[in-house]
Amino acid sequence: MITLQGKGVSGGIARGRLSFLKRSSLSVEKRPIDDVDKEIERFNTARLTAAEQLDQLAGNMTSKIGEENAFLFEIHRMMLEDADYTDPILEIIKSEKVCAEYAVNTAGSRLAQDFADMDDEYMKARSIDVYDVSKRVIRILSGEAQGGAESDEPVILAADDFTPSETAQLDRSKVLALVSRQGAANSHTAIFARTMGIPAIISFGAFLSGDLSGKEAALDGETGVLYVDPEPAVISALEAKAEQARCERETLEKLRGKPTRTKSGREMKLYANIGSVSDADAALAGDAEGVGLFRSEFLYLGRNEYPDEDTQFESYRKALEKMGDRQVIIRTLDIGADKQADYFDLPKEENPALGMRAIRICLTRPDIFKTQLRAIYRASVYGNAAIMFPMINSVDELLKAKEFARVAREELRAKGLRFHEDVPIGIMVETPASAVASDILAREADFFSIGTNDLTQYTLAIDRQNDSLSSFCDTRHEAVLRLIQLTCENAHKAGIWCGICGALGVDLTLTERFVAMGMDELSVEPSCILKLRARIAEC
Repeated sequence: MITLQGKGVSGGIARGRLSFLKRSSLSVEKRPIDDVDKEIERFNTARLTAAEQLDQLAGNMTSKIGEENAFLFEIHRMMLEDADYTDPILEIIKSEKVCAEYAVNTAGSRLAQDFADMDDEYMKARSIDVYDVSKRVIRILSGEAQGGAESDEPVILAADDFTPSETAQLDRSKVLALVSRQGAANSHTAIFARTMGIPAIISFGAFLSGDLSGKEAALDGETGVLYVDPEPAVISALEAKAEQARCERETLEKLRGKPTRTKSGREMKLYANIGSVSDADAALAGDAEGVGLFRSEFLYLGRNEYPDEDTQFESYRKALEKMGDRQVIIRTLDIGADKQADYFDLPKEENPALGMRAIRICLTRPDIFKTQLRAIYRASVYGNAAIMFPMINSVDELLKAKEFARVAREELRAKGLRFHEDVPIGIMVETPASAVASDILAREADFFSIGTNDLTQYTLAIDRQNDSLSSFCDTRHEAVLRLIQLTCENAHKAGIWCGICGALGVDLTLTERFVAMGMDELSVEPSCILKLRARIAEC
């Protein structure tokens, strides 16, 4: 038996034969050309064909991986229209008088490497997206097929790495799990695997060698261990773990539709975090009692221009209608830091996490802010809406944001458009400043939602996107927990409710402490709702 340790990025148990992904041979030669204009035309034709494929892929994949995830392929399509991507390709064709395949491969590889060399882990993971787009164009130019698994039977599929489009288009009935030599935990491939319920392990390096193809294997996507030619005892242990997980799922299903209550009978709310309209379906399937965080920035990312009021209104309306009477808390624009959109023309900053982002952008760009607020208020008549401002540090910021909301209502009233006057307005508590000042902020807010991800990084002065600092990032640091408790106490003194919408909300080792604090609500990923309900019932 051979035991290999990787990094688990999607949980689950799988057992079957290892099969390496069979890719079509894309040997790109540096072939000289005589007619530069004709070669540029070849490239542009292939680029347009790739764009059409990506448009179709985005539409076909929505039901499989969700609207927000499928939108990645729209971003890939936009890359094909981006001068930063196309200009270097055209320049190579013109200056070196070589074939388009070589130009795309060379320029694409350079750009992908530029991303791979970045310090930011999120940007580093975008390298595979550039590779994916370039290989698509090269396949079209070369007339090659996409390729696939080497077996017709269900297998544990292996590769150097999987591109997002390869993962999204996998035949789930033929793939038991994914294993790769490379990869990133926050890559779109890892996200897709989790969404599709495929166990996945990355970062095996050269230990995942081609001579293992065809061998029997078993893996645990949670621990990141792959067993090649597993011994009977290992198989038995994994089967027992899988059976235990199945029994736990059956037990959790009995809590579906039940209120969330502590052992003493106090009711709490379990809400879902969502990033798109289609995610509302996942929230309902997970038995969420509402939406505690609708990430509205999804509407702004991957575009070439600002979404207009009607576009935003339609998205908010659909989400509210889907959730019915359940509350939907829409966080206003949270662009900046690790979420960038070129058309915002944000300044290059030494430390964007401490720069122009979230409410700071909104308060300095009134037209953008009021457009979003009008869209939310218009949609409010279709459900139970609430507004949440991110990155509020002071009462002055909150009062300015509320004034924009008042002006938005006045503008709608002047146009004779329907909206609810009494939409609750709350804030995210994400910095030590807002936590320490939560007693005075509570006088102007209808609710608090503690964003523990940013609160942790700002309290500990650690970049949460930097994997190399993970050993220093103690998410259960007492300073963070004390700020959470202080915020909750101050909320209750002012008569408003307090919740958590960051990663700590799903940390079952902290649930009892949050219950003891008197936390009113936890907003988490939809798949975690029932598990949390069971844990709260024990507290």
